[in-house]
This record gives sequence, C-alpha cells and structure tokens, in this order.
Amino acid sequence: MFNKIVEIRENLKEKNPLIHSITNPISINQCANAIIAVGAKPIMAEHPQEVADITKTSKALMLNMGNITDIRMQSMLNSAECANENNIPIVIDIVGIACSKLRRTYVYNLLKKYKVTVIKGNYSEINALYNSNYSSVGVDSDISLDKDYISNIAYKLAKKYNSIILASGKVDVVTDGEKIIHIKNGTHQLSCITGTGCMQGALCSCYISVCRDISAVICACVVMGICGELSQTDKGNGTFMVNLMDNLSILSNQDIKEYINVEEYEVEKF
Repeated sequence: MFNKIVEIRENLKEKNPLIHSITNPISINQCANAIIAVGAKPIMAEHPQEVADITKTSKALMLNMGNITDIRMQSMLNSAECANENNIPIVIDIVGIACSKLRRTYVYNLLKKYKVTVIKGNYSEINALYNSNYSSVGVDSDISLDKDYISNIAYKLAKKYNSIILASGKVDVVTDGEKIIHIKNGTHQLSCITGTGCMQGALCSCYISVCRDISAVICACVVMGICGELSQTDKGNGTFMVNLMDNLSILSNQDIKEYINVEEYEVEKF
C-alpha cells in the first residue's frame, strides 16, 4: 500500500488537477487550502447557473452537506448531473444526515439519481445512511458505534450503491464492497478543530481525480491521519491547525513509510 500511496501522491502533484468543491462556509477556507497543499487546484463555485460549466472543466467534484441552503442543494444536483454526464468522479460528504430529516431525504434521493464514487461520513452518518430509523444529536460521531459494526454496514452500503464507503472515526473504515480496510492513523486533536472532516473529504476528491479505486481513499485517510499525528501540540487548537496545514504541504514519503498504520480484513470477519 505504501508504494501505491507514493504513486498517487506523485501523480496528483504532476497533474495538478482542478477540483470543484461545493462545501459549507464553515470549512471552505480549510478545504481550499488542503487541496492546494497536496498538489491540486480548488474552485469553490456554487451558483446554480454556473456550477455545471465549472464541473465540466474539473477532474473531480466534492459535495459537502454541511450548512446546506436551497441554493447549494440545487447546485449540488446540477453539478452531480454534469459530473455523471462527463464521467467525472464525485465525492459526497453526508454531513449531518443523522440529525436532519431534510439532509437524509436529500442524500437518499441524490444517491438514487446519480452515481457517486465515494460516500463519506462519520460513524453516525454512515449508520444513518444504512438505517433510516437511526438518529443522533448534532454532527459529531456516536461513540457507542464500534468499528466492527460500521465495517459490516459500510460493506453493505458499498454493494448497494456501487461506491467506495469511508466511515471516519478513531479508526477510519474504508470499503469498496470487495475488501475492508482500517486506517488507524490520527489523533484526537483532529476532532478539536472544525472542518477537519471536510478537509479529509477534500483530500479524497483530490486523490480520486487521479486514481479511481479504493487506494485513493486510503491515501486520503493515511495522509490526513499522519499529518494530524505530526501536528500534535500542547499549545492549543490554533497552533494545531497551523501545524496541520504545514504538514499537509510538506509531508514526505519517509513520514508515510514510518507512520502508516493500515490493516486489511476479509469481509467474512464482519
């Protein structure tokens, strides 16, 4: 896996692709800078009358459900349609669907209509996508959900939607319906800064633009997790955020080789 991650990272920097991101204003700056840091170019257009034109020129589309509006919801549909028509990969981050009926219904309908390459959410959000009766409070992950249970339902969702599923948490769970991967890199400090989950989705969209298989999502999780580990500090959240941005831009292959913590499991285990 290390060699594949190196290949994906180098390919991204060489191609410097344009990534169209329709995200929330809470994390738009972090996402744009994360995309730049790893070697791609961001554009954050969201007006319904222009998004199709922007998507058509991009190499990947990221849709983020955080802080949705009527305008943003329509723009996501317009861009998803354009992406499918032009064989452009889509990453959707299903932020908040565990606590909002509106978001849940919208995501269900979008996934019925359009092919999405990567579906990302925290444990609660992935559980809500699988179980329509489940709900949680706020956008944080439910700590009662364990990685084995999430691995099982993520696998089923991957089969259902023919998509790569990323369930983010203390252990990131990634599956394409063929294999299940656990990425154990990261730090609790990532949960102390708003927008780090959105940044992880942004990295997924970068790497999926140059590699359309599960390796791209694993790469995003490994990079984000290791950069989090290298950024840990006692100085406070502000210093951690600055460190994180720095490490996203200077992370070396040697760092990855030293810190990578990835395990692959047989589906039958879950």
